[in-house]
Amino acid sequence: MDEYRVKAHAKINLGLDVVKRLPDGYHQVRMIMQSIGLCDELTLTPKGEGLSLSTDSAELTTDESNLVCKAARLMLQKYHISGGIHVHLQKNIPIAAGLAGGSSDAAAVMRGINELFGLGLPLSRLMEDGVSIGADVPYCIMGGTALAEGIGEKLTALPPLPDCHILLVKPDISVSTKYVYEHLDREDSYPHPDIDQMTQAVRAGRLEDILKLLGNTLETVTAADHPVIASLKERMSALGAGGSLMSGSGPTVFGIFRDKDSAESARRQMTQENPEKQIFLTAPVSLQHHA
Repeated sequence: MDEYRVKAHAKINLGLDVVKRLPDGYHQVRMIMQSIGLCDELTLTPKGEGLSLSTDSAELTTDESNLVCKAARLMLQKYHISGGIHVHLQKNIPIAAGLAGGSSDAAAVMRGINELFGLGLPLSRLMEDGVSIGADVPYCIMGGTALAEGIGEKLTALPPLPDCHILLVKPDISVSTKYVYEHLDREDSYPHPDIDQMTQAVRAGRLEDILKLLGNTLETVTAADHPVIASLKERMSALGAGGSLMSGSGPTVFGIFRDKDSAESARRQMTQENPEKQIFLTAPVSLQHHA
């Protein structure tokens, strides 16, 4: 195979509950994760030796600190792949946005190397390997709709979301996940979304119940620091979203719309009001990867 192209889908959290801080500094979480159509694209090309990365994004490093390089290095060394690889990353997912762009890129390169070099590794093996790269990587390897527990690596596949449309608005700010969790640890108490109820609603395909149950513990910190998040959520609702939430540690806010016309109308309005923000209209992606 001369080259292999693979997509890396962004994710949103329909529900994100931080249960507690663990002794190793990680946090025990319970989340409902959802892949969406917005994606990066990676092209993997074999070469004689070594590992290299190029990208169309001026914001990204292309050295070993990039998760793509870490994931590729892990695969090349662990599975004794002779020869090297070049990866080109076309970046469409906003960076430091709460959409797991970096984790999804790492997951995609692992799936891609598995295919390109004919390793035949099962999905479960890739997911086990992926957790050493980042807590969201196993989910990004699997994709679709899932309940994530532990530090995010214990995954239970859920049925696809009912048809809907998702409007994303990424304010012109960046948020550090590490900062958000550190400041959450200083809170005496914080809200806990009902993940069990949300799981039942997803299993039953009840969009109205899902919309009512949207919740994200991390908003406690990020929205307090950045009032734009609350104002975007309110604006989403005013423009017809059935529900709105911050994704991950932020700052991206998404609104879920029942029909495409209202979603498209909201996208036009948001773009007119916020020309400096990154705005995307997309939809859930239900296909889970198999390897």
